[in-house]
Amino acid sequence: MNASNLLLSYYGDDLTGSTDVMEALSSNGVDTVLFMNVPDAALLDRFRHCRAVGLAGTSRSETPEWMEENLTPAFRWLKSLNAAICHYKVCSTFDSSPAIGNIGKAVEIGRRLFGQTYVPLLVGAPQLKRYTAFGHLFAAYQGDIYRIDRHPVMSRHPVTPMAEADLRLHLEAQTPLPMLLAHLSMLSADDADRQLDALCAAASGMVLFDVDSLESQIRAGHQLWRLRREGGWFIAGSSGVEYAFLTAWATAGLTAARKPFPLPGKVDRIAVVSGSVSPTTERQIRHAVANGFHGIDLDPLRLLGESGDKAVDDAVASGLKRLKAGNSVILNTALGPKADRGGDIDKVPGSRHRLGRMLGTILRRLVEEQELKRAVIAGGDTSSHALRELHVEALTTLLPLPQTPGSPLCTAHGAYTPTNGLQIALKGGQVGSDGYFTQIRDGRQE
Repeated sequence: MNASNLLLSYYGDDLTGSTDVMEALSSNGVDTVLFMNVPDAALLDRFRHCRAVGLAGTSRSETPEWMEENLTPAFRWLKSLNAAICHYKVCSTFDSSPAIGNIGKAVEIGRRLFGQTYVPLLVGAPQLKRYTAFGHLFAAYQGDIYRIDRHPVMSRHPVTPMAEADLRLHLEAQTPLPMLLAHLSMLSADDADRQLDALCAAASGMVLFDVDSLESQIRAGHQLWRLRREGGWFIAGSSGVEYAFLTAWATAGLTAARKPFPLPGKVDRIAVVSGSVSPTTERQIRHAVANGFHGIDLDPLRLLGESGDKAVDDAVASGLKRLKAGNSVILNTALGPKADRGGDIDKVPGSRHRLGRMLGTILRRLVEEQELKRAVIAGGDTSSHALRELHVEALTTLLPLPQTPGSPLCTAHGAYTPTNGLQIALKGGQVGSDGYFTQIRDGRQE
């Protein structure tokens, strides 16, 4: 790895968020690799041409105590790469709480390790229809824009519902670090450099940069690149961070032109596992079943119960039966929010993580036994835990999906033969058009 050439390193707080960053960078001329764990020297060297390096994590669904134990060595390794920017990537909907996915705690750890007075924070990403204005977060749903605390989905998230749109107040419950705001008026002012210099000189915790449009995103990226410090700079936020920097890097002549991504074409069958309860995923499943897929409903409580191994075997048998008949299959633990069994699942600590791993085991066995070339995991938290059961060591972008960014088709790399070279997509609950699963099966961008 040519450290002097490395523009960015990052830690993704879940797997789908990690591939979101990889897609944003690689589709804009910045070769990127995403590792599942800290790689050894040989694996790292295989991707020495890359100018961005990611580490996929699970911190979105973990406790502050877990973060202290696990993020500390992860951030320390990322810092050792000496990239210009080190990014702690969070979901653009910012769902988090003091007990689970505490973003404030992650900022504290990064601030300490990088020795910074303040940590910049950028959340708005117009490419994903996420916007911040005067510190408040807004997100799209079904063609309308909602304040995040009134969002039909994120205000009702089963684990970390968003009850506060002002990100300053939201983080106040997670960390004692104070937050200052680089608001829209400041970023667009004639003397923006002077105002930002004064604001950041007074900062002692976090500085949130507003982004409500492509124009303000360009301004924020310019300022963040201008304000960076030598020796690596720790930043937290969504993939809006990458989108903001891309223009600044292009202006500075640091990035190459976009490269083409050939369409991989249609495959006869794919397998999908889903742990998402999102209505977006529900629509996608229903669309797929109406277009050649076979849906298989799984009982999450049976999977988690005493007969869990038998439930996994039964799920695999059902999937194999349909795959052998020539169908693509979707195995899901909930068909939309009305089918959510989260209250019962959460009665046993760690059950959500375990359920994700079981879905990963089911998918691995289907891939192995039918030698499948393409697969999908749906659900942000699910993906983080399921993919590890497929023995994948790294991912690269095979096909960006510009119409629904954040859910690219990837190529899996690793020493395990059945999944080395597997084409796999990892989809967050809110991401993708209704035809997403058929789109992945057909290997097309629209």
